[in-house]
Amino acid sequence: MQPCDRLTAKEVQVATLVWQGFTNREIATAIGTTEQVVKNYLRNTFDKLGVWSRLELALYVASHGGAEWRKPLDWQRAAAPGAALPALPQAG
Repeated sequence: MQPCDRLTAKEVQVATLVWQGFTNREIATAIGTTEQVVKNYLRNTFDKLGVWSRLELALYVASHGGAEWRKPLDWQRAAAPGAALPALPQAG
């Protein structure tokens, strides 16, 4: 299991917004919560990923694919050994 696999969906969202350059206040507004809650998400994320700062977090996200660094949770569950991947939506 990779360290990023232990992140919650909200922690992933906050980490991605940090990578995009949002401040804590802007993140709080974007996800509909308070700055203190954002700080809690960041502290938990730092601990889980073993990083010490927003810069290290942004570099972690960038080095793991940027905005696409985490697959949707449905894909993660389906990617378990022996599980079939969900069908991709058809274009058109």
